[in-house]
Amino acid sequence: MSNKPKLHPLMLAGTGSDVGKSIIATALCRIFKQDGYHPAPFKAQNMALNSYATPEGLEIGRAQAVQAEAAGVDCHTDMNPLLLKPSSDHTSQVVLNGRPIGNRNAYDYFRKEGREELRSAVNAAFDRLEKQYNPIVMEGAGSISEINLRDSDLVNLPMALHAGADVILVGDIDRGGVFASIYGSIMLLRPHERERIKGILINKFRGDKRLFESGVKILEDLCKVPVLGVVPYYKDIYIEEEDSVTLATKSMQAERGKVNIAVVLLRHLSNFTDFNVLERDPRVHLYYTNNTEELAKADIIILPGSKSTIDDLYELRRNGVAQTIIKAHREGVVVLGICGGYQMLGMEVLDPDHVEGEIERLPGLGLLPMSTHMSGEKITRQTSFKLSNEVLLSHKEGRPAKMSGYEIHMGRTTPVEGNKYVPLNILEDGRQDGCFVDQTCMGTYIHGILDNPDFIDFLLTPFSERIAKEQHESFDYFKFKNEQYDKLADHVRKHVDMKLLYKILTTD
Repeated sequence: MSNKPKLHPLMLAGTGSDVGKSIIATALCRIFKQDGYHPAPFKAQNMALNSYATPEGLEIGRAQAVQAEAAGVDCHTDMNPLLLKPSSDHTSQVVLNGRPIGNRNAYDYFRKEGREELRSAVNAAFDRLEKQYNPIVMEGAGSISEINLRDSDLVNLPMALHAGADVILVGDIDRGGVFASIYGSIMLLRPHERERIKGILINKFRGDKRLFESGVKILEDLCKVPVLGVVPYYKDIYIEEEDSVTLATKSMQAERGKVNIAVVLLRHLSNFTDFNVLERDPRVHLYYTNNTEELAKADIIILPGSKSTIDDLYELRRNGVAQTIIKAHREGVVVLGICGGYQMLGMEVLDPDHVEGEIERLPGLGLLPMSTHMSGEKITRQTSFKLSNEVLLSHKEGRPAKMSGYEIHMGRTTPVEGNKYVPLNILEDGRQDGCFVDQTCMGTYIHGILDNPDFIDFLLTPFSERIAKEQHESFDYFKFKNEQYDKLADHVRKHVDMKLLYKILTTD
């Protein structure tokens, strides 16, 4: 623990979803670390498909893992004790303290009955965290003023009241209506809740801030709390995103002169952060698509992770993408499957216990000699691994580089009897992972495998003649991420009154 004075817990609450709470929380985690504190993030309840495995092999939302990284601490389930992973429009898998406890539909989940058990769990997680870190940077969810859900809310004002947190309300000026959304959000709170609002932060501002000086005064007069800052929109800072809503903007066509890698845009795509490093690799042009014509133009097609493998596999067969991938591979395109994508590339996916739905068997794409059997047990762990000896021999590479990643998946995938099987990877404990047919067809359960420069070099081997020699420098993703956290901290520090924020966090 640092010898810094104890700060109150701080909650970034929002006027709505996607106003930038997660990014501001990430920035403050890095700022407090830079200023000599020992911060940690906390979000009582998160809803996301993008999750991460803690060092203990438990599951939390990716946003809190990113915030922990910005704070310079290991992530832990106490930072996100309750995670909802949508499996359909109405149903989510509920992950409590890192372990799945079943599926719930929205109506059952948000009923008052049984909420106190979950409330006790998230409160206990916060209490444990606060004993270790200073300050706790908390994040709300959606809007703080969903008054119809007030009694079942676990993550916004009830959590702030339990924590004794100072709440900063974040509003998004880019979407318009910032005065109504901020004033209305505060006025809809009950008096004892309103007392927790200690400041306002305007996010995603575009243009000349001097034009909003009168707006700041109007908000302060209306709401009776200070505006801590007006943070401009940025384009040159890259922080891992929690939601896949921006992937559509990355759905670009193939590009000449580079290795074109197409990630199949699945309906239930999860862990899309697997591809962040490839987006920065100068040898590669990465794009997301489910357009059959654009997939056919790729040099490499990646089938990514999925929260609902069978449903996405069924859709790929229905919309012609499965046939396109099979045909493209016959014509020499490299195909890689990761997690759910690995399951889909096999001969079949079996679900006799209806873990994912009513379909008990669905043929896969048949590119890997593997069969997947869905089960209720979820495997979650961080792992170290190397390419298998057979793969290294085919690659004509004698140096088995140690790499790292993590697993989060349901189901077990095993070789189909009578077929030749070569594992792609050998894990540190000797277990086998994935399947390798040849340099053009392979699959793995390991998320983050593409964060390893050695694996990217291996994947790009068939295109070595096309890749210019001066572009062969390895991309240091760890260094890059830390540079981005520092840039984000500088950006927010420049536009937020940190002196006033520290005063709020130390005034009784």
